[in-house]
Amino acid sequence: MPREIAELPKGTRLTDYISLGVIAEKIPRAKVTQVLEETGRASVRQRELPAQVMVYYQIALALYMQSSYREVLRCLREGLVWLFGPEGAGKTAVKSAISQARRRLGVEPMRRLYEEVVKPIATKQTRGAYYRKWHLVSLDGSTLDAADTEANRRAFGKPSNHQRWGSYPQVRLAGLVENGTHVLLGMQFGGFRAGETVLARGALKVLKRGMLCLADRNFFSYALWKEASATGADLLWRGKKNLVLPCWKRFSDGSYLSKVYASTKDRRHDHQGIVVRVIEYRLEGVEGAEPFYRLLTTILELERAPAAELAALYQERWEIETALDELKSHLRGARIVLRSKTPEGVAQELYGLLLAHFAIRGLMHEAALQAGVDPDRLSFVHTVQVVRRKLPLFVAFPPGAEASPS
Repeated sequence: MPREIAELPKGTRLTDYISLGVIAEKIPRAKVTQVLEETGRASVRQRELPAQVMVYYQIALALYMQSSYREVLRCLREGLVWLFGPEGAGKTAVKSAISQARRRLGVEPMRRLYEEVVKPIATKQTRGAYYRKWHLVSLDGSTLDAADTEANRRAFGKPSNHQRWGSYPQVRLAGLVENGTHVLLGMQFGGFRAGETVLARGALKVLKRGMLCLADRNFFSYALWKEASATGADLLWRGKKNLVLPCWKRFSDGSYLSKVYASTKDRRHDHQGIVVRVIEYRLEGVEGAEPFYRLLTTILELERAPAAELAALYQERWEIETALDELKSHLRGARIVLRSKTPEGVAQELYGLLLAHFAIRGLMHEAALQAGVDPDRLSFVHTVQVVRRKLPLFVAFPPGAEASPS
């Protein structure tokens, strides 16, 4: 099971590291303006709710999932006066005006902003971010409940246990997490019946040489392995039980070289096989552990990564489980359903959640570096509470301005 997130050591306060410009610092006004212009969504005339306001509003909605649309806008507007001036900060509009402004904004600016802003942030000093020379990331997926409307049911579908339908339409997500910081990278989403491996293909563009990607057995296939390894990143994925992996060279650490194929016919003719290193082990006396584990890796030389170290490292895959739980339970809120009633609104809302998560995780990473601790030692829940309390001020001060902790 994923480990619990502990508090900072006594005497260290997260508020000691909070800059009131954190949201504007992580998601800069200049980048928002650029994306709006490039997507043709910049406001060409003065509106009650300009496009730039709506971008930050979508992020703020993620921080206040249980508050009304109008109340979130009122809370946010006080701070936006500094960013855009009194004329550009918008007004506390009625719900219908907010809905119209969200439709004008659309999904594309939020998607572009997420893809351009949310990048790996770990440094060599970030504890838990690297194994030897490799930058650690993990691949996984999850689901989120959406509002039960006809449009959302058509777009996303509902789960079923063959006796009854689930209560809500569900959105399926898949992507990567930067292990040391919990930043969610390259996240893709689709309907409930969208395959995680299909969605994962869109996330592979984040992988690059120097990374080591961890993944569970549900993601292993010849095609996805080939595609992921072609990025230049190294892989450490769990293999399925039915994989045929004959040993043709065994190493002193017990691991061995084998090949994977696209089909039985290809294996029989040794056609387009991909060489992998296989690590097999058991976890004795560990509660909840499965009896047998089989890992496959692109790291073929045991001197670069001994089998025992890779077996221990694989447990770090739980980092993405923790990060997704932060998104679903602590930021969105347990048992809270995405509020948007249309598929486009759901997509906006998801990108707002991801951007808010990134801003909070960026803040926590900076605090951890200054405190000299692993970012896992900070409480995500406490950080969210602090951010919510200070949000009206966050964008009311230029990035880097400091205020006394309250």
